[in-house]
Amino acid sequence: MTDSYYDTAQVCLNGHVVSSFAASQPQSNQNFCAQCGAQTITACQSCNTPIRGHYHVSGVIGFFDYNKPAYCYNCGKPFPWTVASLAAASDLVDDLDTLSQEEKQQLKDSFPDLVRDTPRTVVAEGRFKRLTKKAGSEAVGAIRSVLIDVVSEAVKKSIFGA
Repeated sequence: MTDSYYDTAQVCLNGHVVSSFAASQPQSNQNFCAQCGAQTITACQSCNTPIRGHYHVSGVIGFFDYNKPAYCYNCGKPFPWTVASLAAASDLVDDLDTLSQEEKQQLKDSFPDLVRDTPRTVVAEGRFKRLTKKAGSEAVGAIRSVLIDVVSEAVKKSIFGA
């Protein structure tokens, strides 16, 4: 038997992490986000499973960066901040004058595979690099700003150099 467990995270609907210790340190919880004013949640809105927060390991004290999940581990549905980021990135693509309608659609279709770690992620990375190069550095910067918090760590390194 292990004494390790996930705490519960509290995140606003726009993706700002309020606490990764919402269950063990409830005194830090907030009903609304201090950064943007959005409502906060501690559970998946689709299946009501708690959002995984800090991983407690008995006898270990450590410091870490908490990365909020993009999808619920229980039902697989995207969290509100993932949906909002993908929608914002798609809106940015719609405003690009340097891409054809077909290229815009290809770029938008690549976004979900940048957020998930799947066999299609490599394809999406290549498509993203090719199309955003054509769109220009301003487009890359704008899209980066809305996707950086929801794409996987490998994708961050591959397409943003982060």
